[in-house]
Parts: sequence; structure tokens; C-alpha cells
Amino acid sequence: MKRILIFCLLFFMGWSVLKSQVVLQPITSSVYEFLDEMAQEKKIELNSAVKPYSRMFIAKKLEEINEQKTDLNKRQQKELVFYLKDFNKELIGTKGEFEKRKDLFYYNDSLFTLTVNPILGFKYATNENGAYTHRWNGGELYGNIGTHFGFYASLRDNGISDILTAPEHLTTTQGGNFKYNQGQTGQRSDYSEMLGGVFYSWKWGRLGIVKDNHNWGDNYHGANIFSGKNPSVGYIDFNIKPTSWFELNYIHSWLVSEILDSNRIFLVNNQKREVYTNKNLAANLFTIKPFKNFFISLGNSVVYADDGVKPFYFIPFMFYKSVDHTFNGAGSNAVGQNSQMFFNISSRQIKHLHLYTTVFLDEISIGNMWDKNNHTNLFSAKLGMKINNFPIRNTYLIAEYTRTNPWTYRHQIESTTYASNQYTLGHYLGENAQEIYLEAGLKVIRGLKLALAYTHAQKGDAHVFEIVQGNSNVTGLNFMERVDWENQTIEAIASYEVINDGYIFARAALSNIKGNEFYTPELMRGKTTTITAGINFGF
Repeated sequence: MKRILIFCLLFFMGWSVLKSQVVLQPITSSVYEFLDEMAQEKKIELNSAVKPYSRMFIAKKLEEINEQKTDLNKRQQKELVFYLKDFNKELIGTKGEFEKRKDLFYYNDSLFTLTVNPILGFKYATNENGAYTHRWNGGELYGNIGTHFGFYASLRDNGISDILTAPEHLTTTQGGNFKYNQGQTGQRSDYSEMLGGVFYSWKWGRLGIVKDNHNWGDNYHGANIFSGKNPSVGYIDFNIKPTSWFELNYIHSWLVSEILDSNRIFLVNNQKREVYTNKNLAANLFTIKPFKNFFISLGNSVVYADDGVKPFYFIPFMFYKSVDHTFNGAGSNAVGQNSQMFFNISSRQIKHLHLYTTVFLDEISIGNMWDKNNHTNLFSAKLGMKINNFPIRNTYLIAEYTRTNPWTYRHQIESTTYASNQYTLGHYLGENAQEIYLEAGLKVIRGLKLALAYTHAQKGDAHVFEIVQGNSNVTGLNFMERVDWENQTIEAIASYEVINDGYIFARAALSNIKGNEFYTPELMRGKTTTITAGINFGF
């Protein structure tokens, strides 16, 4: 295995002397919205099904836009200049001197670059049920050595007055591995998040070891392939794009099962040493571009556990369900692993308009698809659109619908569920749910966003299963026979990016969240008017 890895590294080092180092940019950065708008304006082509993007990828897209800057309106031109202050650092070899953003520390020479910045933030929210505070602090660094090696790391320590993002809570906000009931009063719950990665890259690809979140599937309010709602995981990242019309993304993740392995529990000084069973995920996504601004992506994944890392799941081109059948048989889920398929279609062929759909297939029987008693239509589907700058400049409109059938994202074996740290990897609502999401926004000046959003989300009862001949009885399940939980929220949002990565924000939400209280933190239950305000620097 070591010889193979050394051979691959030497092979790739023979390619391209162009500057191509990789550092991943946080998904919450506002530059993603700008690139999205520019793709709708047909200034760039953008495969937005897989995030995060690398800083070099973003820099090159900004460079493309800069060549057409006379076609942009005043606000767009100012935003372009604003982002180039940051991402021109990736192009310093060709750009020479440029107006740079403010950093705590920045160093650059012919071999080595390094950027260091703090991470600081505070948020306060209040409504009829009480108040909530969230503070975070830490730091980040990123840089490169030579033309092929990139690295980054960030640490954020969080202190919260209440837990609003536990695994069972139905929210798009990312969760954490909480230290429950800390502090003198036992009311505070803290958690930290360490992200980082190291990459070797060449002209048409990259290979890296990463601890971060990945987001697969076009969306503007919760992806249904990989949503990134779970705490970050460690994974191998592999990407190749040997031609303009084909791209492959592959990951192999080390998930957190939180399932104790009884065979590995032992005593140390009369205390139990507890160990979780291993849990891994392999996934690939093949993307082709048959026409300009039109992308079709097809992929599959497998969650496997309990028996160590399997080297054949490191092959990025495999159909993993068939591999599982080879090694574990095809007759019982009690023996095999948990596999999935998915596809994504994204079209920006009409100027100003982005149309997209994503389908996640947990299980489906083509022969029984229309048989109401015997079907196994276990899927999650999303259909959406976003319009920018039409019919009014500096505006946008989002409309998105998501439906997830019963038993999707679930599995009868706890160690192979589609989850990490008990958080679903898929859509935040989980099984037997649907959502309508609408958002209208206005961007008049650089960095300022004003928006109104409407969410109507419903969730039905969780399926109670029985094991029949080694498999869970999931045939003929009806979609949402009863609404078990419902959320209707109208929200006004305002945010302003004062300096690069430095924000002030506020929002007011009128919510009516009712039904099963298990899915909602106490602060957000019932009819509420929630006012939130905050400030942050860094992500």
C-alpha cells in the first residue's frame, strides 16, 4: 500500500509546474453568492454541486470575471474589487503588487506564503420564551509551500447558553459535539471545531487529507446528498478534471459512530476504557458537461462499519453497492453495508436563471415503483430555481421544494446509518418530510444584503420497523400520513460585510413551530418573534 501511494505521488509530481495549490474556502463565505450570481449572468461557468471550493479555484473565476468587468453594474464591480483584495493572494505570482485586504499577518516569497487571522464572533437572540447567546473565538491560518502543496487550519471555540442544534433538532445550522452542562450554574454548553487540511495538487487534479465539512447537491436551503449539518469529519479528498467537460470528485470519510464496540472495552485502573466501533464512508460523483452551462452529476456512496477499513473502497471509480454484494452477499441487510445513489442536474443556460434538481436514492425497485403496497421508493428529491437581476437589477429570488420519503437516510443497523455523531449526513429534515422555501433579496450596495424568507416545513411520523428475514419491512410506506411536526417562519434578514470576512448582521423571525417537541429546542417552540443580532470576523 505504501509503495502504491509513493508511486502515485511521484507520478503526479511529474505534471504541471503551474501554481495550483489547494486551500479550501469556508462555505459560509459571501464569495460563493457572488460566484453564483456571476454564473447566472453567464460571466463564468460553475459546477456548484460540490462545495467547498478551493481558494485557487475562486481566484481563477474572479480573474475570468475581471476580464469582463466593464459589463458589470457598479455594485458588482465594487464587489469584484473587494474579493480580489483577498483572492489575488492566490495569483500573486502573475499579479505582482495589488491592493490587499487587511490580515493579522501575511507573508509571501518565491517559495512560501502564509496568512494568519483571528476568528471572533458574538450573537444574541431573544423571544417570548427566553434569550440565547453564542460567542466564538479562535484563529485560522493557510498558505502554500512551492507550487503544489497547500495547507490550512482553523480552530473555533464556542460558548452557548442553550443547545439549539442537537442531532434531533430540525435546523439547517451545523451541530457540534457538545460538552453538556458546563460552568458554575450548569447551564452553559461549550464545543470546539477544528478544521484543516493538506493538499498536493497539479494542473488537472488534487489529493488531500482533510477534516472539514463537504456539501454535495445544488441547494440554497439544505442539500440532500451531503448537507454538512454534522460536525466535521476527517476524509481523503480526491478530484480530477482532465478535460473541460468531465470532473470526478471522491471522498473517503472516517465517520463517528458513537456506538460502543463491546469487544474492545477493557479495564484500566478499575475503570472501563470504552471504544466506538469504526464507521467509514466512500463516495464519488461523476460530472459531465454536455452543453455550456449545463452539468449532469451521478454518483454513489457506501457507509461501512465494524470490520476495519477496506482498501477496495479507496478505488474512486467503483459502484459500491455491487462491491458490497460481492463481499457480504445480497440477501440480508444484517450482513451487508449501507449504500446509496444520487444525481444532480444544474442548468444556467438561460441568463439570470439557475434551475437545478437533486435526487438521493436510498433504495428503489423499478419493478415495484408504481405498486402502492410493494414499492420501496426510499428517496429524497429537491427541485429549485434562483433568479438574479431580473426583472430588477440587484435583486434575487429563490424557490425550492424538497420531499423526503419515509425511511430515507435510515438503516436497520445502527453502526451503518447515514449519519455521523448522530447527525444525518443528508437533508436536515430527515425522513418523511417536505419543505417549501422562498427567499427574495436586494443587494444595492457592496456587501449589504437585505432579504425576506419564508419556510414551510413538515415532518411525518418516523417509521417503526420490524425485521423480516433479515431485512426491515419498508415496503409500501405511505408519505406523511400525519403531520407530526410543522414549522412556518417568515424572516427578515440584514447583513453587511464591512471588511473582508467581517460582518454585522440582524434578523427578525415570526415563527409558528408546533407538534412533536422532540424536534424543537424549548426556546423556539410555539408562536414566537425572535430578534437576533451579532457581529463576527472569520468563519
